[in-house]
Amino acid sequence: MLRIVAGHASSSLRQAIVPRATIAGVQARASHGNTETDEEFDARYEKFFNRPDIDHWEIRKAMNDLAGMDLVPEPKIICAALRACRRLNDYSLTTRFLESVKDKCGSEVDKIYPYILQEIRPTLDELGISTPEELGYDKPELWLEDPENIH
Repeated sequence: MLRIVAGHASSSLRQAIVPRATIAGVQARASHGNTETDEEFDARYEKFFNRPDIDHWEIRKAMNDLAGMDLVPEPKIICAALRACRRLNDYSLTTRFLESVKDKCGSEVDKIYPYILQEIRPTLDELGISTPEELGYDKPELWLEDPENIH
């Protein structure tokens, strides 16, 4: 999982920010008493989004659960979610999901978000999905140039 951690923080500060359980040197995630590695977590969500019978409620529930976690989803999870949205013909949900992913990047948005876009670009092109920035959603609706810089 891509984690938001201050780049220059000491290792003890990092452990305080992102507590991790380890099993034989492998990072694990605690979930209701069970431990799940990052790879198992990614595979579970990817498998969920790849279900052919997924419906609108289920996809929104999974996206909401991801948004509530202290992590940025891996690009393969994002691609699976975008494909699920396309199967359901819900283009607007792709835009909202990408906005939530960008929001999850927090203060490291200038480092993490370009990487994510680079990794998911083939999927975006394949499905014909535009990013919120390409649609102009990164600026307010009535955004105008600064009057001082018009001339």
